[in-house]
Amino acid sequence: MERSIKRYFPVFLLPTFLAFIIGFIVPFLMGIYLSFCDFRTVTDAQFIGLGNFIRAFQDSEFLHAFWFTALFTLVTVALINVLAFGVASILTQEIPGTNIFRTVFFMPNLIGGIVLGYIWQLIFNGVLARYDLALKISAKYGFWGLVILVCWQQIGYMMIIYIAGLQAIPGDLNEAAAIDGANRWQRLWNVTIPNMMPSITICTFLTLTNGFKLFDQNLSLTAGEPMKQTEMLALNIFNTFYGRVGWQGVGQAKAVLFFILVVGLGILQLKMTRSKEVQQ
Repeated sequence: MERSIKRYFPVFLLPTFLAFIIGFIVPFLMGIYLSFCDFRTVTDAQFIGLGNFIRAFQDSEFLHAFWFTALFTLVTVALINVLAFGVASILTQEIPGTNIFRTVFFMPNLIGGIVLGYIWQLIFNGVLARYDLALKISAKYGFWGLVILVCWQQIGYMMIIYIAGLQAIPGDLNEAAAIDGANRWQRLWNVTIPNMMPSITICTFLTLTNGFKLFDQNLSLTAGEPMKQTEMLALNIFNTFYGRVGWQGVGQAKAVLFFILVVGLGILQLKMTRSKEVQQ
């Protein structure tokens, strides 16, 4: 049996490997090349060096989208992880119906971003209409609307990860700390959180990258309005590539910069949080 698996392993691996190369590696490398070109289609690309990157950094809309996305990500990373950890702590106690609550909190993550955006747009506009306001008349309303939407969607998913981490902590550690006189807060900061660092690493990485990559919810909830003040990086790149004539190369350059930014921040965050993990 084992010999047969080894013999036919390339047969099963080759189609998947070819699909990965054709569907990911080739477009990725083409995208990097096209970021250095002026083009309308991939067949008429003309190499122009760093011109697209210079135009990208000179684009005030792109710079505004970056700072808006950075602020949004900072707020959502903090809120989602703190609230998810709090909910997980409550639902790991001996409370009747915890499984039902876990299911209810997780369900928003199963709804698509476009659908969520339009649902919450109706909710926000319905509430704001009572005060003669609308979601898209102020960047402030759009920002906090996006924050509420993303928190509502992602807290349940992060909660599941934190629950798994809390249940993996040996009960003897908390019992020993309590016997030594540690109160609840001391046990939280000196026992629970250090042992939860693997879960915190995963959840921080996911919320950080998801915050920067947010597109569907931004498109359906605010579409960048008013006057592109709530336009995030992914939506700005999309609008540059498809909505501005002659800017395809700049849009591709922005996409490459976006990729470098997200990967760089993700690696930095992983190194920072993994260095604090407790070796068990």
